[in-house]
Amino acid sequence: MVNDLNLPESIKAFEQINTKRAISMIIGVSVAALLFLIWLIYFKAPATSEIPWVKNLSFLNATFNSFSTIFLLLGFREIKRRNFSKHMNYMISAFITSSLFLVSYVIYHNFVGDTPFEGEGVIRPIYFFILITHIVLSAFVVPLVLTSFFFAFSGKFETHRKVSKWTFPIWLYVSVTGVMVFILLKSFG
Repeated sequence: MVNDLNLPESIKAFEQINTKRAISMIIGVSVAALLFLIWLIYFKAPATSEIPWVKNLSFLNATFNSFSTIFLLLGFREIKRRNFSKHMNYMISAFITSSLFLVSYVIYHNFVGDTPFEGEGVIRPIYFFILITHIVLSAFVVPLVLTSFFFAFSGKFETHRKVSKWTFPIWLYVSVTGVMVFILLKSFG
């Protein structure tokens, strides 16, 4: 639904949620998710059973990240055109593909574990720069995205805009570098 200014209307249930409580919950969920991923990737041994199709999930992960990138760019274009309805649809699509990526990523790392990078020479520091910045910034994506969505859905569009000025470039960078990491691992792994 939109009003006379073509701004989307808030979702009434979100208007009733205390902002400080919502941000606290978002941070709590984000920290729990981050700690789980750190445990899964760096401390948990891969599952002992092998499922052949799981090894192909790395390609699916890169595909989800590619779609997220496309939806983010389309959403950015639509907000610049002040087409709030299309912007919202593209951003929700980016959220869905990023969420599907996360589920697939967890399944992959549970069964396959970490993939070592075997490239040598100048590509090695390039790969690790991309990987490290990707990992560090990905820790901020979940809380930023959830916070941006909360402010949009609760009708706090000015705050949504301020948070999204940080969310968009970080989310885009993480989506693009996720694909780059996949390509470099497949090319040099």
